[in-house]
Amino acid sequence: MNRYPIWKYIAMLVSLVLGLLYTLPNFFGEAPAVQVSSGKATVKIEAAMMGRVEAALKRASIEPTGLFFDGNSVKVRLRDNDTQLKAKDALTADLNPDPADPSYIVALNLLSSSPDWLTALRALPMYLGLDLRGGVHFLLQVDMKQALSKRLDATVGDLRTQLREKNLRHTGISRSGDAIEIRFRDADTRARTLTLLRDTQPDFNLSEAGEGSDLRLVAAFKPEAARRVQESALKQNITTLSNRINELGVAEPIIQQQGLDRVVVQLPGVQDTAKAKDILGRTATLEVRMVCEAPDEQAAFAAGTVPFGCERYTERDGRPILIRRQVVLTGDNLNDAQAGFDSQTQEPAVHLTLDAKGARIFRDVTRENVGKRMAILLIEKGKGEVVTAPVIRTEIGGGRVQISGRMTTTEANDVALLLRAGSLAAPMEIIEERTIGPSLGAENISKGFLSTVWGFAAIALFMCAYYLLFGAFSTLALALNVLLLVALLSLLQATLTLPGIAAIALTLGMAIDANVLINERIREELRNGATPQAAIVAGYDRAWGTILDSNITTLIAGVALLAFGSGAVRGFAVVHCLGILTSMFSAVFFSRGLVNLWYGRMKRVPSLSIGQIWKPDAAAASPAKRG
Repeated sequence: MNRYPIWKYIAMLVSLVLGLLYTLPNFFGEAPAVQVSSGKATVKIEAAMMGRVEAALKRASIEPTGLFFDGNSVKVRLRDNDTQLKAKDALTADLNPDPADPSYIVALNLLSSSPDWLTALRALPMYLGLDLRGGVHFLLQVDMKQALSKRLDATVGDLRTQLREKNLRHTGISRSGDAIEIRFRDADTRARTLTLLRDTQPDFNLSEAGEGSDLRLVAAFKPEAARRVQESALKQNITTLSNRINELGVAEPIIQQQGLDRVVVQLPGVQDTAKAKDILGRTATLEVRMVCEAPDEQAAFAAGTVPFGCERYTERDGRPILIRRQVVLTGDNLNDAQAGFDSQTQEPAVHLTLDAKGARIFRDVTRENVGKRMAILLIEKGKGEVVTAPVIRTEIGGGRVQISGRMTTTEANDVALLLRAGSLAAPMEIIEERTIGPSLGAENISKGFLSTVWGFAAIALFMCAYYLLFGAFSTLALALNVLLLVALLSLLQATLTLPGIAAIALTLGMAIDANVLINERIREELRNGATPQAAIVAGYDRAWGTILDSNITTLIAGVALLAFGSGAVRGFAVVHCLGILTSMFSAVFFSRGLVNLWYGRMKRVPSLSIGQIWKPDAAAASPAKRG
């Protein structure tokens, strides 16, 4: 009656072993480390960097306890904080001989101290939030005026293209403060242009100005359109920050909007505020420009001067190149970039997908400049680098662009990755910075751990005192619940914060509620005269419906917090929802398995150790004695 099939006991054993395996890495803690990542958009970190880092540490007589390459950075695990600082200084001096123009970022970090055999099994510790691990917190202000200014500059080029296509002659288009002015020689052309722009530029208020020979058309943003541009700029900046920080290998960064024009960035585990600023400074601006190739321009360049309207840059191979100041396209017009191969030459290439506006501009520019070179630049920290400068072979329409020539497969992948990362829609300024030390994080972990342990101990003591052996079974099931919850968080590589620890403590109280329902139901069946074996079956079966209903309603509330919450609320909701799922497994399936294992092997069970003090036969005998 009360025996599980063998596969259920195997499932219990497997869940216990997996829970132990994936929980174990969280007990090894973290060790100080140094992280080496790329400091420039065109500098790639490869596996060979491990040898260079190891050699630099050996020259400084520093013995690392671990050296790892994760595809984006090289991380060195060290014994203590003093060695960590020495390693950082040694690597900075070796990798960046010119401090004014560093090629690599050398930042302080923390790494798990788990043994290699656990890491090989993909058993990794949970990520810890900023409040538990320490790290840096930044509040950035987005320059919304610059966002509008960049949009106006882009619109100026768009208007030139539109008027040229419609053969509407003007005497100039220029910015005038927060508006665009188009000048005309006659009123008829101005009127036709006004009609055209009212259809094609719905985001602008258009008005006529001037008289005589000074006829002008003034375009200014509508208030609602300006607000949309600012909201779009903020969202694009958040996306770009996420892409760049993820490329640098920072574990579980938090990047969130705060208010109308601010962004919160939290980098757990990064202890060096100055280097964290460098990480944020990785946000590059993508620009497409034409190469200055006119004979007089090249002659002036050969003589050592830069012609008017051009700028001097350096290609990836170190050769100087002359680029026009006028920007043809920006990263705003790029939807996607993927590495691939040229269909004709089978050379490595990068395939770009432009939006509708970018496709139109690119078609016009390539049609007018066949045989000339076009440069793609990344402007970073005020410095520009030419990613590639291919020759335009033919007019390119349809919004799909191919960049090829003098690239390896690795370089094509790198270029595609850089272009996909996008550009900032508006400049940002750090207005608040805060560092949370690892010692404060360790104190938070200690307090949170102790609160959970004391809560567990109090529950276990009450259950064992009130329900005796069944209380012990409930306590073991509760222990498995916590074990599975921590293992699941580690397996999913979720981020644990102080609210998450609070959710674990809350899960303890909610999980034991299911066992209380089961135990009380078994007691009730015994009072009604059921045999011990029948009481066990009825207790678990009849309590299941109530347990399921209560957990589903609680889970609905947790899912709502997960869907609509953010930050600490969302972290609480994740642990809360997972805790409900693990508690249903442990409280019903696992605890019944323990009961079946203990009582199911007995042919005759005289009584159950469940704290039953009132029995039907005693109640029946008492009236006879009184009579």
